[in-house]
Amino acid sequence: MSGHNVSFSQRKTKRQFRPNIQRTTVTQDGRRVRLHICTRCLKTTAKV
Repeated sequence: MSGHNVSFSQRKTKRQFRPNIQRTTVTQDGRRVRLHICTRCLKTTAKV
């Protein structure tokens, strides 16, 4: 996703909104797997 950085003087420069990717260990089918997942996905898997 893209947008603008907006300074106090309202000058606009291009920027990108990137997902917050974290390296974490998750248990899948009884074994531990190291994954790169976004923090929103990590929060969702913790709730389940």
